[in-house]
Amino acid sequence: MELKLLNDQGQSASTLQASDVLFGRDYNEALVHQVVTAYLANARSGNRAQKGRSEVAKSTRKPFRQKGTGNARAGMASSPLWRGGGKIFPNKPDENFSQKVNRKMYRAGVATILSQLAREGRISVIEDLSVDAPKTRLLAQKLKGMGLDSVLVITHELDENLFLSSRNLHNVLVLDVQEADPVSLVRFPQVLVTKGALAKMEEAWQ
Repeated sequence: MELKLLNDQGQSASTLQASDVLFGRDYNEALVHQVVTAYLANARSGNRAQKGRSEVAKSTRKPFRQKGTGNARAGMASSPLWRGGGKIFPNKPDENFSQKVNRKMYRAGVATILSQLAREGRISVIEDLSVDAPKTRLLAQKLKGMGLDSVLVITHELDENLFLSSRNLHNVLVLDVQEADPVSLVRFPQVLVTKGALAKMEEAWQ
């Protein structure tokens, strides 16, 4: 599979031969869905909590007499059937949302995403990307000159100036190869990979 090799102005200078194992895989929608869903589920902190009927601040006194009122029978105001009562099956903070994905399946899912990005022309390679100082303006100008608006940048090692410059750009995310994830790959319309990062990706994910 050939990928576009960009220069500093964002123009396609030439092409670069990339691994067919990583960039030439057929699209598998079910696999991509499973990998992305599992990644999002594993990122959940599980800190939501609801109260059961024994935990709500309600009196245990019978609200009204059993017969003669015309109302349905009621034992206490904490009943789940009443407004303000406890939940029948309350969510607890220790709820586990994690989903297991085998390493082979995860790598295949990432390769499927990368292959689709390559087919759609949404992934490009650059020799290197850096800024002289940790200033948002410098990175914004460089990306604008390259014709990139919303982009995921994957580098072979995280440059501090580049990372600090990208933090205030809501449509730009800078990651190194180890932190690249399927959700970010799917989220951004354009992906820019440094040449060193491409070599690491081929070594780690195929």
